[in-house]
Amino acid sequence: MSTNNQFTEAVRSWAEVFMQRSMRDFAHFMRLSGLSMPQINTLMRLYRQKTCGVSAIGRQLGISNAAASQMIDRMVQQGLLERTECAGDRRVRQLSLTVKGRALVQQAIDARHHWLTQLPARLTREQQAAIVAGLACLTEAAQNLEDAAPAAETRSRKTAAMKRP
Repeated sequence: MSTNNQFTEAVRSWAEVFMQRSMRDFAHFMRLSGLSMPQINTLMRLYRQKTCGVSAIGRQLGISNAAASQMIDRMVQQGLLERTECAGDRRVRQLSLTVKGRALVQQAIDARHHWLTQLPARLTREQQAAIVAGLACLTEAAQNLEDAAPAAETRSRKTAAMKRP
């Protein structure tokens, strides 16, 4: 097996184990929380973005604004979200997490990553150092792929446009 194939297989195997363990623990947390996947998705988005509007939530989830608004109403009643008026336009409502909502998201993240805290005990210091170095390289390479993707897409569109009669 070539080095490229070995690398790809090793990363694929790790990704499968990582996703299976993380998602199992996350799914367990979701069952305990009583929240639906769209509700969790909304909480996670607001955790990352801080604020957004109802229509942005609807677009992300692929549901109507009315359906998004109903879901958000329930989450506001549960004390997970709050609505505030936009300073520039009082008609526009922005959503944000409450302290309770932020704490719930943090619990979800912790549940998803808990099993990772057990890994160092199963590895030597040398193995841990090698993995840290390898993952740093892998992360940088993956980020470079992301950074290069928009430029490659632009070149591809230009090339296709030049080939048209």
